[in-house]
Amino acid sequence: MPTISDTSATSAPLRIAVIAFDGMTPFHLSVPCLVFGAQTDEADLPPFHVRVCAADPAPLRTAAGFCITPEFGLEGLEDADIVIMPAWHDDCRDAAPSLVAALQAASRRGARMVGLCLGAFPLAQGGLLDGKRAATHWGMAEQLAARYPRVRVDREVLYVDDGAVLTSAGVAAGLDCCLYLLRQLAGAEVANRVARRLLVAPHRQGGQAQFIERPLPVSGSEGRFAEVLACVTANLGQAHSIDALAERAAMSRRNFTRHFRQATGTSFKQWLLNQRLAHAQGLLEKSAASIDVVAQEAGFGTALSLRQHFRANLQTSPSAYRKLFRQQLGHVGQP
Repeated sequence: MPTISDTSATSAPLRIAVIAFDGMTPFHLSVPCLVFGAQTDEADLPPFHVRVCAADPAPLRTAAGFCITPEFGLEGLEDADIVIMPAWHDDCRDAAPSLVAALQAASRRGARMVGLCLGAFPLAQGGLLDGKRAATHWGMAEQLAARYPRVRVDREVLYVDDGAVLTSAGVAAGLDCCLYLLRQLAGAEVANRVARRLLVAPHRQGGQAQFIERPLPVSGSEGRFAEVLACVTANLGQAHSIDALAERAAMSRRNFTRHFRQATGTSFKQWLLNQRLAHAQGLLEKSAASIDVVAQEAGFGTALSLRQHFRANLQTSPSAYRKLFRQQLGHVGQP
């Protein structure tokens, strides 16, 4: 799969085709467009060429009561590097043969295929999920499994990366999935920056081995608590105890622990581990520092500890991660 290096200003933009259809919800269409399309006004962010392609004759009605007129029809998929099916009809009806054929052709050509929410249904109809793990909206997971028994539906995760095909659960999980894909294409730093612009977390726990992103600090309106988290994030190489942090936040240990879980959705121990792993990933991507130095700066202390946590959480080693990421960047700009 092509990737983009933020140091390669002359790289050809990755072509991303987002498929719109009559009656779709505007939010689903906006998700990939926001993650990959609305960031191109910043010169130092990666170049993506996002095109919205109509699966039905334009103009297309939306569930919000207005119409849109995409610039492209299904011919827009013919040279796309990535094809995103951002949703599908709530009744999960069969897709038109022309749409299924276009999806199959793109897949055969080597495009990365993405089905967000109910967008997994047209991909499954085309056989693109046969033998693969896949996610979809929890309310329709049983229907997907029953209709397409060759698809291994995972009902628990936010998204599933099965190589050439990426699928997600419903609604907001589409954002998680797109940010994950952006992180694969351009690295953790870019994905974090885009997530901050959108005011969402770059990663939410999804119950599977995924690249762990750095969660956003909570709102500054929460005063000392937010300052404490910002301080921890800026000093990941130091030791941090709940008691010391609670004292700095002027809270009891019990109140701090409860407030922390409410604000972040996880425990402080897991949050700190996620932060350190994400920081280590960024160092491995951007620097030539040794594994020992990365381990110290990220707060793991030793290279052995870093390797153990990488293996347990990311199912790889720091050296293999660095090598793979740089190999991917070697394909920048290739058609």
